[in-house]
Amino acid sequence: MIGGVNYYTGQLFDMKKITEAGHKVGAVVGFDLAHAAGNINLKLHDWNVDFAAWCGYKYLNSSPGGVSGMFVHQRHEYNPELPRFAGWWGYDKATRFLMEPGFNPIRGAEGWQLSNAPVLGMAAHLASLDIFDEAGMEAIGKKRDVLTAFLEFVIQDVSERNKDKVTFEIITPKEIEKRGAQLSILVHGQGKALFDKLSAEGVVADWREPNVIRIAPAPLYNSFEDCYRFGEYLEKAIQ
Repeated sequence: MIGGVNYYTGQLFDMKKITEAGHKVGAVVGFDLAHAAGNINLKLHDWNVDFAAWCGYKYLNSSPGGVSGMFVHQRHEYNPELPRFAGWWGYDKATRFLMEPGFNPIRGAEGWQLSNAPVLGMAAHLASLDIFDEAGMEAIGKKRDVLTAFLEFVIQDVSERNKDKVTFEIITPKEIEKRGAQLSILVHGQGKALFDKLSAEGVVADWREPNVIRIAPAPLYNSFEDCYRFGEYLEKAIQ
């Protein structure tokens, strides 16, 4: 089990190729999609991935402590012999209250559920998923690619004008097929102090030791103007 998108560098891995390689040596292949769900155009069934799990509080906008998600490939939809954390909510609904020995799972991914769904969290999650469904991941992906490319241009432009004070190295792959809406900036020269100045200006970014600033222009609610203004704040913080 590995990450579909690396949390530190923002690199998107070829999940189809990794799955094929794993299956060739008899492995069950799963992915942690915390940084991919709502960010990357996923085709888990077509890629033959065995299972995947993700949180809902990043790109899916469903709040810290909110709803998580899982994928189980259809070929595993009913196999009581598979190891699992067997939970009350995943037991066959028709016989759940008989309290009989053993575990008879619901067919499909539902059979991996543990406990009752958090209703308020599910309501917030549904509101977000409705927007994703209306916009469509294809359109979201197209905006993601051009928005991220524009932000990359802005960062490089600021870096070039201020190379006597600081050097920025974007460690996220440049190829759009190898990244999503995240750029990880390796900062040479100023580090955490620069990040703190950005935060003081109201920029919501992320700091990773030893000196990486992560920026993610989410296409559903970030604009090209936001990216331009980030460049202004970045230059101001350098000064």
